[in-house]
Amino acid sequence: MGNYNKIYFIGIGGIGMSAIARYYKFKGYAVAGYDKTPSDLTRQLESEGIEVHYEDDPTYIPTDVEHTLVVYTPAIPKDMGELVYTQTHGYTVIKRSKILGEITEGQKCLAVSGTHGKTTTSTLTAHILTHCGEECSAFLGGISRNYGTNMLMSHNSTVVVEADEFDRSFLQLHPAIAVITAMDADHLDIYGDIEHVHEAFRAFASQVSGTVIKKYGLPVSEKDTKAKVMTYSYTDQRADFYARNPHPDKLGYFSYDLVYPGGVIEGVKVGVPGWVNAENSIAAAAICLQYGLTPEQIKGGIATFEGVKRRLEVHVNSEKISYIDDYAHHPAELATAISSMRDIFPGRKLTAIFQPHLYTRTRDFAAEFAKSLSMVDKLILLDIYPARELPIEGVTSEIIFKDVTCKEKIMLKKEELMDYLAKEDIDVLVTFGAGNIDRFIEPITEMLKGRL
Repeated sequence: MGNYNKIYFIGIGGIGMSAIARYYKFKGYAVAGYDKTPSDLTRQLESEGIEVHYEDDPTYIPTDVEHTLVVYTPAIPKDMGELVYTQTHGYTVIKRSKILGEITEGQKCLAVSGTHGKTTTSTLTAHILTHCGEECSAFLGGISRNYGTNMLMSHNSTVVVEADEFDRSFLQLHPAIAVITAMDADHLDIYGDIEHVHEAFRAFASQVSGTVIKKYGLPVSEKDTKAKVMTYSYTDQRADFYARNPHPDKLGYFSYDLVYPGGVIEGVKVGVPGWVNAENSIAAAAICLQYGLTPEQIKGGIATFEGVKRRLEVHVNSEKISYIDDYAHHPAELATAISSMRDIFPGRKLTAIFQPHLYTRTRDFAAEFAKSLSMVDKLILLDIYPARELPIEGVTSEIIFKDVTCKEKIMLKKEELMDYLAKEDIDVLVTFGAGNIDRFIEPITEMLKGRL
């Protein structure tokens, strides 16, 4: 890792960046960084002794150029002051993905990739390993509810990583075992079209040394990798790993028998509701079986899994009012989450609040968003959250809204949302999005709990 004793992070509050910051703090480095706005994550980092500031100001950067490594996230604009300063003043400056590749090199890397499902699957994999005493380090794309963090630390050499396809980041990894959960068109601002998305996933598969476990039907084959290729599915019996007789209880928690090449694990109970989590648990079980864990260890881990914050996260759950929050920000994720909620809350009125994320994604998938969001009973659509992008002429939430066909729909500015909800009769409510819609979780939860 060169001759560095200080690591400076530009965009330290991001979910992946904060995990790496925690790792280096654990390893004894001096860690500090910048982020645009304070958040729960940055406050947590500060409470752990990591200095964070919120002005784009190069005077905060350590002056010891030779011993300071600068790590930045590709979500930061290229002309951002601190980034330009470090690039032009002799610092070693690298992307987040490169440092993750360096950390995992020489360790047994278990990686979960896919355009959706990867955060829950990687967090569950890390939980199974931790719960049974095997342990691992883990870099997660969400906050584990079991551990209250996106970073697990262990002194053994097994590391679980969420392998992100954004900006082709996952091509810095060389896993022993990897899962591919989905290969939908996404990040077309980076890839251009779906064929280039598929190409990147095949390149990722080619870097796996032991086993690639792909969702049944995905376009990756033996000719793409030297690794052994296995498949998993929710219920398709042609896959190597699948659920036999999956069935939900009254609150949507699934049980099933896991069929795998070595036999059957009977009576697996998933600790979080929804069929999508049953499917994710099959992928996690497949990794852990290939890793060498016993059926009992895997069963115990899946049953005690509490999920990931903002992944079908239940905040209020009663027969009168229920409220769930979910990070879904791609049409396929929305369709899967809505279908899961129909399972969990059969026959109830489902109201969704959706904040689109990125102008390019809204432009590229407007028709698909409209189709997925038409699956709810009522839609409240907010303005686009721009994240790293500048506005694109003609691209607003309206291009989704006009084609939504559910019974009721309304467009609101986010400033109007709480007043509107105060007058609404709510049965089942869900908030969707990857932007700053999470700022509403607490006020909505408090308001709805007040109605119980």
